[in-house]
Amino acid sequence: MESGANQLQVLKLPLGFIRVLEWLFSIFAFATCGGYCGQLRVSVDCMEKASSNLSIGIDFTYPFRLYQVSFEAPMCEGIRRERVSLIGDYSSSAEFFVTIAVFAFLYSLTATVVYIFFLNKYRENSRGPLIDFVVTVVFSFMWLVCSSAWAKALSDVKVATDPDEVQLLIPACKDQTNKCGTVHGSRWSGLNTSVVFGFLNFVLWAGNIWFVFKETGWHKGASRLAGVTTEKQGGTFSEQPYNQRGFDQAGSYNTDGNIGHESEYSQVGGPTSYSNQM
Repeated sequence: MESGANQLQVLKLPLGFIRVLEWLFSIFAFATCGGYCGQLRVSVDCMEKASSNLSIGIDFTYPFRLYQVSFEAPMCEGIRRERVSLIGDYSSSAEFFVTIAVFAFLYSLTATVVYIFFLNKYRENSRGPLIDFVVTVVFSFMWLVCSSAWAKALSDVKVATDPDEVQLLIPACKDQTNKCGTVHGSRWSGLNTSVVFGFLNFVLWAGNIWFVFKETGWHKGASRLAGVTTEKQGGTFSEQPYNQRGFDQAGSYNTDGNIGHESEYSQVGGPTSYSNQM
């Protein structure tokens, strides 16, 4: 139990904790986008009431190939009906977003397992942290790209499925004698949430770059180099220790209390004391 508890300690570190948030937020991102199902309803009130249809349901889902979504609308000429299709294909941006979210979930989950069970081996081998660092940088960039692309595509989907725009596609609504209206539009809270989670994932992955970089040999090598430089700078101040007899060597003062220049003065033939002068 103690070893298992020690292994889970890595989840308290920023490196492990952010990885857990990454795979959780990745789930929310692809679930809110890939699981979306929208519906709108319009009405066509013909001059001939028998031909009217006051509740035309139009359903669309991920991956938002709207040109494949069709519905039947009255022609307001007897009981004749015609099939009308929506306009637009936004599947590339939606599928790109979901694909990045799925792969980000798989990688972050795998990295979390490695941190928990193989952290020592991960740190012993410089290749592991280096690969982790490169992948983290790549996913940060991809999250930014796919979230921006999906945000733009979502804006276009909202326009293409706007009930007022859909009514313009129905030929009977172009006749002023017929009345077309909106029963209800689609709800966009789920897809709006997916865009938010997309950019939150970008923030998480970009913020985790620093913590992964600290595990690489690049950062450790730079730290060792900085430590060696500090030691060398400290050593220059300790090479010349304080010498108690420094003044003796300079010839100005000795520990016996005599004047250091006395011998030099006597060598040139001068008197060595006041008594000799007398």
